[in-house]
Amino acid sequence: MSALGASILVLGVLALGALAQVGFGIALYNGLVRARTMAEEGWSGIEVQLQRRADLVPNLVETVKAHAAHEKGLFEEIAARRSAAIAARDKGARAEAE
Repeated sequence: MSALGASILVLGVLALGALAQVGFGIALYNGLVRARTMAEEGWSGIEVQLQRRADLVPNLVETVKAHAAHEKGLFEEIAARRSAAIAARDKGARAEAE
C-alpha cells in the first residue's frame, strides 16, 4: 500500500470517527431534550391535579357544613326523644316515646 493510500485510509477512519461523535452528540442532545420535555409534562400534570384539588376543597367544606347542621338537628331530636323515654313513668308512655 502506498503512502497516499494509507493517508486516505487514515483520513477516512478519522472522518468516520468524527461523524460518529457528531451523531452521538446529536442523539445525546435529543435524548436530553426529550427527558426535559417529559419532566415538564409530568410537573404540568401534577399542577393540574393540585389545582383541581384546590378547586374542590371549598365544595367539600360546604358539603360538610351542611351535613354537620343536619346531624346536629338529628342528634338534638334523638336526645329529646331519649330524655322523654327515660322520663316516662309507665309502660304505655314509654312505648309511645320509644
